[in-house]
Amino acid sequence: MTGIGRVLVIVYAIMALAATGRSFVQIVQRFDEAPLAYTLSAVSAVVYIVATLALVFAGSKGWYIVAWVAIGFELVGVLVVGTLSLAVPELFAHDSVWSWFGRGYVFIPLVLPFLGLWWLITHRPSSRLASTEQAAVAS
Repeated sequence: MTGIGRVLVIVYAIMALAATGRSFVQIVQRFDEAPLAYTLSAVSAVVYIVATLALVFAGSKGWYIVAWVAIGFELVGVLVVGTLSLAVPELFAHDSVWSWFGRGYVFIPLVLPFLGLWWLITHRPSSRLASTEQAAVAS
């Protein structure tokens, strides 16, 4: 993994920890106040955890695909939740990680999936690695 890839993994891991902590506290202390927002925070935590793991192991074809799905879902989630929080703010009594396009996280949730997808496009698993994995499975 390159230096940029390592930085990306670290940022995803930080977001995973932040979203997990936030959603845990929100759900335990005041879930009844804003169940949609707090559930979305928990969903974002799971997405960041899966994306972090998938980026770490993206050298294998299976994890590479998981990374695409997780980061693609993250992008759609940030855009949809961000747009809804602007257009229909009453849906979100309290902020979630992706509300207002991640304003509470300095808009990192908005920028991160674009960087993640760019990294995946420019760092596809090598065909040599894939053939080595297939040979290992066959034997």
